[in-house]
Amino acid sequence: MLQGFSQETAPLSDVELLAMEFIIPTLKLAYGRKNAVFNQQIADACPVEIRPGPARIRKIINHIRQNDLVPCLIATSKGYYVAESEDELKDYEDSLRGRAEAIMGVCESIERQRKKRYCGPFQGRLF
Repeated sequence: MLQGFSQETAPLSDVELLAMEFIIPTLKLAYGRKNAVFNQQIADACPVEIRPGPARIRKIINHIRQNDLVPCLIATSKGYYVAESEDELKDYEDSLRGRAEAIMGVCESIERQRKKRYCGPFQGRLF
């Protein structure tokens, strides 16, 4: 497994839980695309001594979403915000499903390539 990915699914540390208490109100105020907040704004909501970096913010937001602490939270290139409509959420769901399918397609290709390279008659041969 690649470094960093397992950390996003690990339980939050005490510092991350504390930072979350500052992050949740910031996200709740981000109602609608026009009020979207970026990682830096989210980090700035936390005291300097516990200010999380981008990877920790993603981990905390993942926890917030999976535990329904800020319902309907969307992430776009414009930042994080709470959806204003069901259609907005449906579009976001479709986007997430498309990304998940694309990732699974790559995963299946890598599995096929691994098996071909390491489990087939040409083990160890790249080209």
